[in-house]
Amino acid sequence: MAFAITHLWPGGTQEQYDATIAVVHPNGGADLPKGQLFHAAGPCEGGYLIMAVHDSRASWETFRDEILLPRAAGLAGGFTTPAIETDVDLHTLWIAK
Repeated sequence: MAFAITHLWPGGTQEQYDATIAVVHPNGGADLPKGQLFHAAGPCEGGYLIMAVHDSRASWETFRDEILLPRAAGLAGGFTTPAIETDVDLHTLWIAK
């Protein structure tokens, strides 16, 4: 089952996102990690929001534990507070071709 997650960083900035994404997705999103289907991000009221969809909760957890957390830990210029996360086991996922 596809799995979605959002991360909201209150007070987060474009610069913090850019610093984080440079180490988490160093190829500029040219190829997402195995199992990740979608990534989108942008400023929102009160902070910065990242949205991702993975083919399963397990692929998200692998990405989180093996790539995201180790690479973002202590990153100079990255987000400085924990994100507010919302996760969803998706019932429907339509992707345009």
